[in-house]
Amino acid sequence: MGTEPSLWVRVWRVSMVSLLLLAGTAVAEETEAPAEPGSKLFEPDPRLADERPTWGAIDTTGQGIVLFDDKDMGQVALSAYALVRYIDQRPADQTFVDHLGNERDVDTRRDVQFHRAMIHLKGWFYTPKFRYQITVWTVMSTDQTTLYGFLGYQFNKWFNLYGGINTPGGSRSVMGSHPLWLANDRVMADEFFRGSFTGTLWANGEVLPGLWYHVAVSNNLSQLGITASQLTRDMGTGYGMWWMPTTHEFGPQGSYGDWEWHETLATRFGFSHIRSRENRQELDNNNPENTQVRLADSLLLFNTGSLATGVTVQEADWESLSIDAGIKYRGIFLQAEYYRRQLDNFVADGLVPVRKIVDDGFYVQGAFFPIKQKLELYGVTSWVFGDEDGGFGESREYIIGANYYPARTRKLRVNAQIIDVKKSPVSSTFGFYVGGQTGTTYSVAASLLF
Repeated sequence: MGTEPSLWVRVWRVSMVSLLLLAGTAVAEETEAPAEPGSKLFEPDPRLADERPTWGAIDTTGQGIVLFDDKDMGQVALSAYALVRYIDQRPADQTFVDHLGNERDVDTRRDVQFHRAMIHLKGWFYTPKFRYQITVWTVMSTDQTTLYGFLGYQFNKWFNLYGGINTPGGSRSVMGSHPLWLANDRVMADEFFRGSFTGTLWANGEVLPGLWYHVAVSNNLSQLGITASQLTRDMGTGYGMWWMPTTHEFGPQGSYGDWEWHETLATRFGFSHIRSRENRQELDNNNPENTQVRLADSLLLFNTGSLATGVTVQEADWESLSIDAGIKYRGIFLQAEYYRRQLDNFVADGLVPVRKIVDDGFYVQGAFFPIKQKLELYGVTSWVFGDEDGGFGESREYIIGANYYPARTRKLRVNAQIIDVKKSPVSSTFGFYVGGQTGTTYSVAASLLF
């Protein structure tokens, strides 16, 4: 008697057909693409030969188009990023049970969006050491538009000082590598544990060849959508280091994947620690605006009833540590990152059943190019282990995906991936996940960066 193929058998069949079609198209066009062209669009300014990455700002990997250039006054360059994405989260009707035993709905999606766009004006003023960036960032999926930027002075290779919107740290992916990831958004564990972007003073430098540091003082974990009047007088801190011992680099801005095709093994090891005193950031007593701090079952910590029925947490400490390691060699990329986060020092309007919550997690990402600089295949798994003493369980995901690069650059690509997720602790219309989701997410996207 025949039986219906399992989900993963069906996924595997669809994936193999899609990958074969992509491979066939790529082979027909060109079996091996050369490195990125030295056109004026991507050629670096020779006066900026000693320019150091800002490492952490939502930066623009690439020179962009130079609009104004005067050797005595400065330079203005235009750079942009755009993403169109289709996403389908299945099954359509889902519920999950939170750590308090309450059943909640899962609001899945299926839509096509001009998902986000970023327009950057950047360059230097009077001296190439004085750097600036002004960015308009918009996400149609969340109906959110933000204007941000930074100013900084690059004193020497050991010490650079900046102020503006940046991250305190907390994850490999927030340190300037966007959007050069395997997919267009972060994997589940990374999204759950990372810090975000806020008003920050930060310094960095290369103390030895390939050895970098980052230290930061910030307003909070995330200031996106938050006004100054919603902030407290508490300040967050972040620090980290990363070491690239073999080649002293790991691709542009520490990018994921080995599109550059390293002939010498490139290695990277790093860590990041952040701490922040978080509050509800409320506009009124019933409307907390802090959406960065989630529990391992996806509930927002500052929503009423998140830790105990009828009780509202008003303040809490966030402290987290991440450790990462990665390699690149001849189109092969392998990277892993481990996280630990602790929430404690709760201030609430009633009794809460825990004094602290400690969550752990990790991801492993791997990729290779069956067709050099044309077709990239990758696989990912990530896990979040909620604090068992607090009543939380574990979440996990498996991803298979592909990137197709139709031009002679990694900055134009088509991405397709399938995610099998169980009990997502992450929830946003920005990324790939909905809180409590168990099922399959399909996505196809096209992106451009210049």
